[in-house]
Amino acid sequence: MKWLNHTLIAGSLCAVVAPTLVAPCVLGATAPDWLEWVFKAIGKPIKHRTTTHILTHWLTFALFATFVFDLHGILAAFAWGGVSHILTDAMTVSGVPFSPYSDRRFHLFGGRFRTGDPVEYAISAGVVVCCIGITAIIGTGGDFIPFFPDWAARYDVGLADAKEWKDNRWRFF
Repeated sequence: MKWLNHTLIAGSLCAVVAPTLVAPCVLGATAPDWLEWVFKAIGKPIKHRTTTHILTHWLTFALFATFVFDLHGILAAFAWGGVSHILTDAMTVSGVPFSPYSDRRFHLFGGRFRTGDPVEYAISAGVVVCCIGITAIIGTGGDFIPFFPDWAARYDVGLADAKEWKDNRWRFF
């Protein structure tokens, strides 16, 4: 998948759960690719979708960061962003390695499309639209909702004046 789609999918999924953690999640969603550049910069080049794209490593890191040690949710968001990267890359023809001990590739939905195909953008758009719908219906994982401000509630508690409420009451984003 393209980086745009990795960031859209991970960012929108994270925005539903914890909007304040979107930035580390998006950084994690691109990490398997930019970690290859880091290895190349330190003189240990690796092939694309090999060492940095192993599903079991990212899943173990995400579970550890979620349940054992975390720094205000930042590590967990980063790790789950990496997991989303691996799972979306698993939908492509080349797939990703499941574990370092397996010579087989892991594919989701049969690995039917290539990077850059229109279906990749359709999947991203579908995930984003679903996440916007979920956020609009049930809200997010906290009181902070940056995408759908409630101007009437802000006016009621005194955070917005009448002019701000009138100017923004029909804006949804």
